[in-house]
Amino acid sequence: MKEDILLKFTNAELLIDDSAYEKIIQQENSVQVADSLIKDISSSNKDFFVLTESVVDNFLQQYLSNYQAPESKLKSDLETNYETQNETVKMPQSKLMDIPLDFHVLKDASKKSYTNGEIKDFTAYFNSRFQKLKAMLTKKPGLRESAPIKEAGNRDGVVNVVGMVNDIRNTKNNHKIMEIEDETGEMTVLIHNENHSLFEQAESIVKDEVIGVIGSKKGTLVIASELIHPSVPRIEEKTMDFSAVFISDIHIGSSTFQEEAFNNFVNWLNGDFGDETQQDIANDVRYLVVAGDVVDGIGIYPHQEEELTIKNIYEQYEEAARLLGQIDNVKMIIAPGNHDACRLAEPQPAIPENYAEDLYKLKNAEFVSNPSLVSLDGFKTLIYHGRSFDDLAMTINGLSHQTSDLIMKELIEKRHLAPIYGERTPLASEYEDHLVIEEIPDIFHTGHVHINAYKKHKGIHMINSGTFQSQTEFQKIYNIMPTCGEVPVLNRGALKVLKFT
Repeated sequence: MKEDILLKFTNAELLIDDSAYEKIIQQENSVQVADSLIKDISSSNKDFFVLTESVVDNFLQQYLSNYQAPESKLKSDLETNYETQNETVKMPQSKLMDIPLDFHVLKDASKKSYTNGEIKDFTAYFNSRFQKLKAMLTKKPGLRESAPIKEAGNRDGVVNVVGMVNDIRNTKNNHKIMEIEDETGEMTVLIHNENHSLFEQAESIVKDEVIGVIGSKKGTLVIASELIHPSVPRIEEKTMDFSAVFISDIHIGSSTFQEEAFNNFVNWLNGDFGDETQQDIANDVRYLVVAGDVVDGIGIYPHQEEELTIKNIYEQYEEAARLLGQIDNVKMIIAPGNHDACRLAEPQPAIPENYAEDLYKLKNAEFVSNPSLVSLDGFKTLIYHGRSFDDLAMTINGLSHQTSDLIMKELIEKRHLAPIYGERTPLASEYEDHLVIEEIPDIFHTGHVHINAYKKHKGIHMINSGTFQSQTEFQKIYNIMPTCGEVPVLNRGALKVLKFT
């Protein structure tokens, strides 16, 4: 919250001294106070070099006096008073009236994305990935005493190393050769096909992931006896006393957008659609998580304009605001996807406000990056649109767009959301790799492939939500059958899928 307040003044090109800043953050609704102060200064054309404590005191007297109103007005003001990131949020007319929402943004790359596109940035990016994943691997039995590759290459006997995969390929005798590297050197690893379980495990290894290897030296080769992924331990499952809804790929503006199904969905959230059982679930919903592709976008693929009913990106977001704006008593968390109006390279910052002004006016909406990590009443929820699914589906035998739950399992075990660099998924060469899964989530929510899937893996709810877009011409080519208007709901810990078509 403190960083958010300082950022507000920085963006407004205002300097603020320490005493004035402390005065603001001591207020119960500090974010709103900061917004109101900035707006007051802007509208009055006051010229301040530095905001001092006395300036803030004068403003607070006026600001607080606005709340000395009759009780009915005061209550109304407070009910529409929302806190933003990392604050407890009280929603108006909450379905669980006596329990304020406990929502926090734990990780968001929107304001933490830095790169100049230089060669040294690539080095920093891959070093960040390697060091983060190496730290996880070296905590595992067998790798605690791992040595740098250069040092291990000069030893005889057992070799324990951690490396990034440079290449993996089959030999003419159907063994596998894997080239790995760290900051000290390179090593060639042989996975023998007679070691069936190890060879099968190696089938899912991809370039650029970080892996641990235990084996023995034989000349210049290391014969692998064990391959270790960063993976996750089994987590303790928490008791969920509320419900959360997970959607993605709405594609507003497309001629194949299913508006009727979406309106049914909105009406259900508002308690105006469905049978008694469905309405009971709706009354329990506190959060709606959207994993990208809110709109269909412009120029995403050749001749897209022929499949659009709204051909202006601003108007697409205006329509999104109209439709989502009908949801009045659920906290919405919205991340972008590859069709939204932000950069394609991941991590994608939150949908820019200048494209979606009306959407940003929705007071129950929170905008986060892709990927991002949020807390829903204590449940860590990792949100990722899922563009890297394309790469893994094309690289690993047995995976496809129809088996997104298996892809999600691979990403969790690799502890990285987009391990393959340089294929279909554009990745920004940041100083830091924001796609490493550093914290283990309770819920992992994705989209992109337009097909519902669910799997519980080591206590983690893995949910891939479908779409509100019927089959496109592109999907027909690849025989992809989307699950349209079928919405996954985590209803007090149990997954239910409700149909709105």
